[in-house]
Amino acid sequence: MQPLEADEIRRAVQAALAEDIGSGDVTTLATVPADATAIAIMRAREPLVVAGIDFAEAAFRELSSAVYVERLTRDGERVPADAGLLKISGPAGAILSAERVGLNFVQRLSGVATLTAQFVDAIKGTSTEILDTRKTTPGWRRFEKYAVACGGGRNHRLGLYDMVLIKDNHLAALRDAKPNAIAAAVQRARKQFPNLKVEVEADTLDQVAQATDAGADIILLDNMSPAQLREAVTLVAGRAKTEASGGVNLKTIADIAKTGVNFISVGALTHSARAVDIGLDFER
Repeated sequence: MQPLEADEIRRAVQAALAEDIGSGDVTTLATVPADATAIAIMRAREPLVVAGIDFAEAAFRELSSAVYVERLTRDGERVPADAGLLKISGPAGAILSAERVGLNFVQRLSGVATLTAQFVDAIKGTSTEILDTRKTTPGWRRFEKYAVACGGGRNHRLGLYDMVLIKDNHLAALRDAKPNAIAAAVQRARKQFPNLKVEVEADTLDQVAQATDAGADIILLDNMSPAQLREAVTLVAGRAKTEASGGVNLKTIADIAKTGVNFISVGALTHSARAVDIGLDFER
């Protein structure tokens, strides 16, 4: 995962501010004197793993160059409830108008990081790694995958362009190929994209054997029981990496990791993470 760049953070923040403020923050314009100043603390209201601090800082600074932001934590840090994340001081109007946008970014991304950390903790002591998926919020993939990394997870492919992943529907289109659909698909992928890793989805142990013999780099073991996963790992015998997928949650993941798979992919990291509870409180 390439680090997030300041320009892409700023573009996302500008779009979010434009969406929220529109023609003007009428409440703040009507009630807060233009010369009013304030100090506010962005604070965790529950234990969490921090992600998205750059977005919040950019949101407050975008509305006024007179805003000063002091970071009280950093992305990837685990903090307890009531921990301060940012201290913001300067024009009260700018702070109020940027408040929701700043919170939205940090709450969402910290939610992804926090959930990822829970999955990582659940398999501590094994050699298995947690992977994310492409099941991300449209337009936010880079941000959410960054948050996964903050939580200790590992990024899978970023899109359809950086890894070959041959799935059941691809194989269905090659069902008449010889010697078998998997071998034909891997061969074609190697020929056209020789520098990319090739992963094959396998629903059965027969497909695992075919993918291994075809020279796949990674074999995706789809919706297999722990017993089947153990058999698959034994069958592959280190000739390829193995990735378990399907039926993964915090109750099942430890048993899946104990089968010896190299990776476990978890779509829930990004498609089901809840926003964590973070608030912005003005000091009196």
